[in-house]
Amino acid sequence: MIVDVHAHFVPPSMLEGLEARGRDFGVTLAEREPGCVQCRFETGLEIRPFFEGLLDVDKRLSEMDAQGVDREILTLWADLFAYDLPSGKGAAWHRHMNDHLVRLADAYAGRFSWMASGALQDPASAARELERCMEAGAVGAIVATELRGRNLGECDLDEFWAACVALGAPVFLHPSQPVASARAKRFSLNQICAYTYDTTLTVGSLIGSGVLDRFADLQLILSHGGGLFPWLAGRFDRMHRAVSAESAGRTARKAPSAYMGRLHYDTILHDGPALRFLAERAGIGQLLLGSDLPFPPGDPAPLDSLRAAGFAEAEVLRIARDKPAVLFSF
Repeated sequence: MIVDVHAHFVPPSMLEGLEARGRDFGVTLAEREPGCVQCRFETGLEIRPFFEGLLDVDKRLSEMDAQGVDREILTLWADLFAYDLPSGKGAAWHRHMNDHLVRLADAYAGRFSWMASGALQDPASAARELERCMEAGAVGAIVATELRGRNLGECDLDEFWAACVALGAPVFLHPSQPVASARAKRFSLNQICAYTYDTTLTVGSLIGSGVLDRFADLQLILSHGGGLFPWLAGRFDRMHRAVSAESAGRTARKAPSAYMGRLHYDTILHDGPALRFLAERAGIGQLLLGSDLPFPPGDPAPLDSLRAAGFAEAEVLRIARDKPAVLFSF
């Protein structure tokens, strides 16, 4: 079974009736133009409109067939997570989203699995929601890589991480930049640079703050080939040696590169030499097939990308079939 671990979908049923119920979540569904809707949150955040590829299940199944992908592990769009909402509304919003995602996955059980989200602004609530969702069939969790402008390693999330370990739930770290910074607004720099930078900052914080030491069994999946972490590992290590732990606020027990082989990385790099480097640096056994469908930075033919990078067929199957079977216990 060939598995794509990085694919996004929004069940259309999740949006139906949201005009009536949105007040419960602090969410308004607005129509920018006929047939083109978007979510606006009471915090002032307005995300991009939903587009066809996020909502059309038949189109998605056709794309999977064309790719040679048997199963997608679906996650919602991280821009929807709205960690700025009050805790109660945030918890209700994530429960609403997860309930519709599980219904879709159950309706297409032969093709889809799913990872649950939670209101990370309330770690206890997020832990309880993950427990509920794992009982309902989720295979893991997804979190955005920043929480109210802070790196995850600088937030008190131990109760959530502990639940992930206890439940055997791999955690997919996905960047979210719904509002581009001034320097990243043009030339697609938000998607190219800001997303990968966001992941890198949070990975560095999780290592530096000792989260990976305190939770040795925590399984983290990094999107977009791990951001810049594999490429900057030497720089991370140099600063680990050159700057005292006290002055850096660091509690990590080891040099950052020592954690590289326990992290998991999707294959969305769009470059053969980069994929080979990642496999050599982190270990081919840490790679997972990803497409990032349906977004523009995604890989429309992820298996072909592995083969074009020079991976032997046995290596392709190790990445796309064997690794997810072990990590997600398929």
